[in-house]
Amino acid sequence: MRLIVTLERDETGMIVAECPAIPGCISQGETEEEALKNISEAIQACIEARAANGMPVTVAIREIEVAV
Repeated sequence: MRLIVTLERDETGMIVAECPAIPGCISQGETEEEALKNISEAIQACIEARAANGMPVTVAIREIEVAV
């Protein structure tokens, strides 16, 4: 399964990784590599938890255009 993740440096310098397709699935790391490894593990755990509770694995994600 391929999922999009976002990476953003927080005020402490940690890189926060989030998977928008799985609500609440967030992790972090000191480096981008570590954050990606950690979010991969978090995604696996979130998918298992959602499946065990009869929830859909992911939610719909759509891209829209907004005039700025």
